[in-house]
Amino acid sequence: MVDQPLANLVALTLNHGKYVTRIVKDAVSARSSLEAWQPHLLLVDLDADDPESLRLIGQRIGRQRIPSIALSKRGDLKTKLAAFERGADDILTVPFVPEELVARTLALMRRSYGDDVAFIPVIKVSGLEVDLLNQQVKVGKHRPVLTSIEQALLYLLASNPGQTLGRDEILDALWGADYVAGSNVVDRHVRNLRLKLKDDWQKPRFIGTVAGKGYRFLPSA
Repeated sequence: MVDQPLANLVALTLNHGKYVTRIVKDAVSARSSLEAWQPHLLLVDLDADDPESLRLIGQRIGRQRIPSIALSKRGDLKTKLAAFERGADDILTVPFVPEELVARTLALMRRSYGDDVAFIPVIKVSGLEVDLLNQQVKVGKHRPVLTSIEQALLYLLASNPGQTLGRDEILDALWGADYVAGSNVVDRHVRNLRLKLKDDWQKPRFIGTVAGKGYRFLPSA
């Protein structure tokens, strides 16, 4: 993936202890890694300048075709048909909400490798439950109603407990690298999310502030 913010989002989104991700910058590097690494899934950035990127779709390791998801900012029919013609199993338009990538990835893995691949409908961490399928959050007996952005923000933080995510990193992940926003848009959404979670910013249970850097989900309550 040439788009580094997109690559970072994919890595952050699939960070569940279920997957190990590897990012390569071009098709040549990808091909050299296939035999050695033997991945179970390819995610291909169709917007890369490298014309060989499309050819990565449909690659095989021995007789086994590698399942693939194409990622693109272009939602036109021509782009989709080209990807499907090469053998893409799914196409996801950028930007996307992190939960959708998780759902599509797990669905494709199950279709490809059987029902033994566990689906993770609920993330449970630090006394908090994030239900991906039903778009619900539970804090003890409290069920706050979140907007789609708040849900995605919470998911992004909770799926990477203990890891500091910078404001620009969050902005790129949730709004896309091309989005132009005010300097406090991330802080504003974090503030609203904390209010709904009843999370005191001075003594946080869930979302901690890392001065000068960004935010992190506290790994233990």
